Formats: sequence, structure tokens, C-alpha cells
Amino acid sequence: MKEILENIIQNKNKQFFLIAGPCFAESEDVCNEVADYVSTVCNKLNIPYIFKASYRKANRSRIDSFAGDDDISRLELISNIAKKHNLPVTTDIHSDEEAAIAAAYVDILQIPAFLCRQTSLLVAAAKTNKVVSIKKGQFMSPEAMEHAVEKVRKSGNDNVWLIERGTTFGYQDLVVDYRGIPTMQKFNVPVIMDCTHALQQPNQMSGVTGGRPDLIPTIAKAAIAIGTDGLFIETHPNPSKALSDGANMLPLHELRPLLEKLCKIREAIQ
Repeated sequence: MKEILENIIQNKNKQFFLIAGPCFAESEDVCNEVADYVSTVCNKLNIPYIFKASYRKANRSRIDSFAGDDDISRLELISNIAKKHNLPVTTDIHSDEEAAIAAAYVDILQIPAFLCRQTSLLVAAAKTNKVVSIKKGQFMSPEAMEHAVEKVRKSGNDNVWLIERGTTFGYQDLVVDYRGIPTMQKFNVPVIMDCTHALQQPNQMSGVTGGRPDLIPTIAKAAIAIGTDGLFIETHPNPSKALSDGANMLPLHELRPLLEKLCKIREAIQ
């Protein structure tokens, strides 16, 4: 587990790395199924793998959307996945107080896109000495993310990553500007392409975010072709029954053939 993360931090892998898991840590069965399948595939393809699941969903469109229940039990579930499968794990946090709490259970603290400018949150995450992975806000330019990186570094933590997740395009869609990836790589940080949230269709009248999971392979292939360091893909055995973000997730059985194609692209560009 530590070796996987250390190799990513020190950029020892010519291969891209993968952050993947269900949107929410909804059950032990789902999390174990995903972690077991993805880790097996990644081991065969020599792809460093980080398991991801949220323990709380603080940013929901509607008040009746599922947001979580017992934070600690969900964090324990994520931590148990790390121990059982020998994997680094990550989850997102939403407030200063959550940083230290979540840091006791995970290896990487993810800052949600809407909170990427929240100075106190970035500082609190930095002070845990965990890797701090910041999603670029839909409203932010790639160049402006250098300030978010500096907030973490100047708080005494050099382990910071950036995640591209699309830019607001009108009111109900996002677009990916791939020029932003090499721009953010100039800050000397790993840059990750979020292939699922970049395909969200937010602000729907129904109050339920839509998505285009059929285009996940397109986004992923383009990202690998231009030299992105890592990919972020939410996946689920049955997205239609997922408690959160089912409209954006890749069905689990579709992940292996996609990763096999992506490895061939990475090999070709090298």
C-alpha cells in the first residue's frame, strides 16, 4: 500500500495511475466487489490503483437526495478496504473539522471542486500531512489552480495533486479543455483526469444531475494520449442502483477492456 503511493508521489511509474471506486461507500459488499475486481485488473496491467469512495455526500442538488448517514462507520468501511486489499484509499472532505477526522482512515484527502478556493479547508488538509488532491473548480481556469497548490505547499505539505473535472459550459453542461492538463503539470504536481464528473450534466430542472457515461472512454483515451498522470473513474457493479451519481458511473464490467486500450495508448506515446 505504502509502496504504491510512494511510487506515485515520486513519479516512478511510466504507467498512469488509477483512482476508482463507487461514488459512495454504500455497502461492504459493493466496495469489496469493486476493490477486488479493479485491483486484480490493475495488477495484471501494472497500473497503480487507489480505491475511492465518499463517506458523505455534502453537495446534493435537492434536500431529499441521499447524503449519507453514519460518517465514522463509512470511514471505517473505507479503511477496512485498504487493509483487506492492501490499497491506498481516498475520500473527499467538506469542512476544516473533517480533515483530521478523515485523515485517521485514509491516505489521500480529496478537496471537492466547489471548495477548491476554501483556504481554511486546504490548510487544514495540508496540516494532516496526507496527500491533498484538489479538484479544479468548474469555474476556475487551470492557471488559477496554482494558488490552490501554493496554499497547501506554504502550509508545510508538498504532497499535492490536481484533478481536472471539466469546465462549466452554459447552465447544464461541462466541457473538457485538454490544454489545462499540461498547464497544471507545470506546477510540478501529478494531474488526474476525472472521466466521470467531467461528463456530468448539472442543474437539471428535476434536481437530479444527469450524465454521459457512454463518453467515459472518449475522455479517458484523450487524457492518456496527452500524457495525463492519472485517471479518476467512478465505477459500480450496477450504476442504476447506486445511492449516488449513478448517472455518471462506468459499469464495473466495462472497466477492464477500457484499461487495456488505455495501456496500449500510453505505450504508443512513449
